Amino acid sequence: MDEDNNISNSDISIDDADQDDDQLEEHEHDPLDDDDDDNDDMATGYTPQFTAASDGAGVTTFATPRPVGEAVNSPFKDWDSSFSERSSSGSGASSSRAHAEDNNGSSDGNAGAKPSFIFGTSSFILRSRKEVARLINKECCRGGPTPDLDSIMETLFNPGTPIDNPDNIEWVRWLIAGGRTPKEFLKIVRSYDNHAKCGLVWVPHVVAYRCRTCGISPCMSICRDCFKKGNHTNHDFNMFLSQAGGACDCGDTSVMKAEGFCSDHGINNRVNRNPVSKTLLAVAEAVMPKLLFRLLQHFREHSDASLQAHAVTSYSCEAFANMLIDLNNMGEIMRKVMTRTLISTEVYAYFMELPIQDTRNGRFLKANREKYVDAVNRFPNPEPPDEYRDLPALAEKLVHSTLLEEFIFWTFKFEFPQTLVCFLLNMLPDQDYKEHLTRTFVMHYSRIPSVLEMSRDPDTLSNRVVHMSVQLFSNESLALKMVNELSLLHVMIISLKLMMSKILIQNTLHDPTKNFHFVIDCTRQVMKDHCYWPLVSDFNNVLSHESVALVFLRDDNLIDMWFQFLQMLQGMNVNIRETASHVEFEPNSYYAAFSCELEASAYPMWSIISHLQDGTHAHLAKKIINYCITTLHEWLDSIYFREPKLSMDEMMQASFHFPLHRYLAAFICQAVTKMGISLNEVLPSRPDILPQLMIHPLRVQGASNLRLLY
Repeated sequence: MDEDNNISNSDISIDDADQDDDQLEEHEHDPLDDDDDDNDDMATGYTPQFTAASDGAGVTTFATPRPVGEAVNSPFKDWDSSFSERSSSGSGASSSRAHAEDNNGSSDGNAGAKPSFIFGTSSFILRSRKEVARLINKECCRGGPTPDLDSIMETLFNPGTPIDNPDNIEWVRWLIAGGRTPKEFLKIVRSYDNHAKCGLVWVPHVVAYRCRTCGISPCMSICRDCFKKGNHTNHDFNMFLSQAGGACDCGDTSVMKAEGFCSDHGINNRVNRNPVSKTLLAVAEAVMPKLLFRLLQHFREHSDASLQAHAVTSYSCEAFANMLIDLNNMGEIMRKVMTRTLISTEVYAYFMELPIQDTRNGRFLKANREKYVDAVNRFPNPEPPDEYRDLPALAEKLVHSTLLEEFIFWTFKFEFPQTLVCFLLNMLPDQDYKEHLTRTFVMHYSRIPSVLEMSRDPDTLSNRVVHMSVQLFSNESLALKMVNELSLLHVMIISLKLMMSKILIQNTLHDPTKNFHFVIDCTRQVMKDHCYWPLVSDFNNVLSHESVALVFLRDDNLIDMWFQFLQMLQGMNVNIRETASHVEFEPNSYYAAFSCELEASAYPMWSIISHLQDGTHAHLAKKIINYCITTLHEWLDSIYFREPKLSMDEMMQASFHFPLHRYLAAFICQAVTKMGISLNEVLPSRPDILPQLMIHPLRVQGASNLRLLY
């Protein structure tokens, strides 16, 4: 984190700067040990100013100090209207002076110098951000209510202030530092970092490495630094330009072998650290719920914006989200503060059940809460088959119980903003958080087709979806857990079928008047934009895990649904031979059809076959071959193909796409050559079926030769 490179102790103009410098080393271990007065109030550190300020109507108002015994609020207290109603129009003189002093300090690199700050019912001219942060830290360390911190946060998160206000963001950094400069705080927090995993997140078009020798998952990737610090001599590795973005898997034994880890990561590289002082993260723990809820409020506030305005909404919170990413990058102990808050049902329930007052802030919160409810109700819902409506991940209505769950909802709603995706992925080294994120992602997964179909930029959106999903589904144990507990395979196949079923047209092979088979229309935008790619990519990813592939092969309903999907591709994009004139360019549908069959049919097929290498699972191979033959029977009936011959009119047309034939051939080949199964055991029992099955592949070969001739 480099945002405070221009800040140092010598730059902070406070009356007792020398004294603070002398005590810095002591503060690093326990900033409160040298303070005997545990009853200091904010007013003891600063001289209260009874500031007269004129509001817009010319009325002069006076701010007074808060009594010491005044009732205080919960540490998780939402915004209170007492400040905004009194000071939004009546604090002009003081706030102008505050901004002037802050700006003067910032211009010469002195971000901690004597800003004035107004909060609660009091107006104080503070000597420095560092000093107020030290007193706030003391307040948080005492335990119990934190009225001064609450007042400051009410001001910083005033709904009338933009979320990307740089001064407010800087204030948050200083408050969390607890009496040190942000740079000093960063150094101390990182000294406790002891994580075993790298977890570095990168965006698209960044160079990364993949080592097939060390990789357990085919999607494994590592960053440049981890690759260079590891030993990959004579390994099968490659350097690639990331298309969708990714995260470094170094240190993750579920994705790569331990011998491929670099010198910085892995369980063997963890060292015993000194216990973390309770005072170090006292402010961070107190303010984190409010920080995260403020970001949620931003998305709630703009949830009714048009699709065109989504990018603006995401961009406007980029600075705030980057601040959260910087906090996460401080290391394991700060990350834990964030993840505990994100997955806490108590924190979310507090914010959702907080009574709404009839004040400016109260009305703002109420309006945002209504926008959130409306956004959830309006969000497209899946329409699964009746027998699968009871699956939790296919429920008609989304229900959120944590901040993380609502963040995932806004991620889907706003088409996976890059900053928000990176923020959520940066915390994946925390295993408990990773499981919660994966579970939440699966619960929203069935909405991906609708989001892709509505997107103005499906290519970018697809990359961002995969950027997140590949990190979650590459872990075999976690993927298997989602399959068993949330029926992930069912959700994936049903989502893919629902997307493709919207673009079906009648097949024109053979006699169209007798053909009642429906295939995918390759001229539709869904096909041209490859909107299906994230779904089939995820499906292929989870099938790369042997335990998940075996679940698929053992479940008759899953196999049946998958072959129903393959039927949609069987015989698609019929080509008509042109004899009158030369065809100069191939239609766009030609490429779309081949891409779809390769990605949605061939890749999953080879993933499954890769796990059938011996006779251990011979019965599963026989089962999928039988399903394939049965589906081919149904297909031949649906296209009304009864005899193994073609008329002259039928010779003028051809489709190059017969995935059911390819599945049958590939699985029979694997069964006979690798699994010790005889050919007679897997061939169709009906003698007339083989000639019928041979016609279409032969027709493809003949059509290909004609294309070469013409």
